[in-house]
Amino acid sequence: MANVPLDLKYAKSHEWVRINGDVATVGITDHAQHELTDVVFVELPEVGRKIKAGDTCAVVESVKTASDIYSPLSGEITEANADVVADPALVNSEPYEDGWFFRIKIANPDELKALLGPEQYKTQISGA
Repeated sequence: MANVPLDLKYAKSHEWVRINGDVATVGITDHAQHELTDVVFVELPEVGRKIKAGDTCAVVESVKTASDIYSPLSGEITEANADVVADPALVNSEPYEDGWFFRIKIANPDELKALLGPEQYKTQISGA
């Protein structure tokens, strides 16, 4: 069973969100990295870019496939994780810690209501 931390919010497209004030840290879930297998390349959005919830904002490539990463929230990119670009394997080994993708200044806190809680996400990935 995939690791689904209880302190995070989740998008149906398998991104996780950790809220700290008006900034959200975003990465892909343990389930998503498991499905991708070995991640070999990560392309992140530029700092300062304004994006809307649901926009494609990053790309992750594995030995199996390339996948678009969608922003779960609208706002401005405040930081991109250079470590994950230099060492894409962090996405596999530490998806919720050093394998995060970007931070975004939240433009519309109401969008958080559309994200899944841990139990809802577990139900989605279990196929129940």
